[in-house]
Amino acid sequence: MARSLSNLLVRGVTGLHAAHSLRTVVSGSLYQHGMRYSTTDDSGSHEDFRPTTKVVNSGLSTKDIVEQDVKENPVMIYMKGIPEAPQCGFSSLAVRVLKQYNVPLSARNILEDLELKNAVKAFSHWPTFPQIFIKGEFIGGSDIILNMHQSGELKEKLKDISVDN
Repeated sequence: MARSLSNLLVRGVTGLHAAHSLRTVVSGSLYQHGMRYSTTDDSGSHEDFRPTTKVVNSGLSTKDIVEQDVKENPVMIYMKGIPEAPQCGFSSLAVRVLKQYNVPLSARNILEDLELKNAVKAFSHWPTFPQIFIKGEFIGGSDIILNMHQSGELKEKLKDISVDN
């Protein structure tokens, strides 16, 4: 009797684990752990449900905003998410590296505005994110920042803009 209860318990736990790791993709949606994640383009959705964009409301073109951001902020990062809550591993890595230098970090979430995302790509001539600018110069993404950190080059580039100065 104990053995059959043990077998039932093991099968139940194994089945439970399999159910929790199950992923199903149905017409552009990912179902995992009972949650639905959309993978479709929502550009055709009703205007009330599209992401709000503070950039458009400023009266400046997105190109002008990118130029202004890069010019006025010693360290500017265009990323997926925000520094306090990055929404991709590359953005998270870039923020963690930059925070080690105690520099003022300005950021914009490119996921909130497709027009801003495209303007940043056009400005830097670089297709991927995050994109980091230091003292108005396009540096690159998380891999480049990490390499510069490891070589000591990033410390040199950021030394005169540290909050500690």
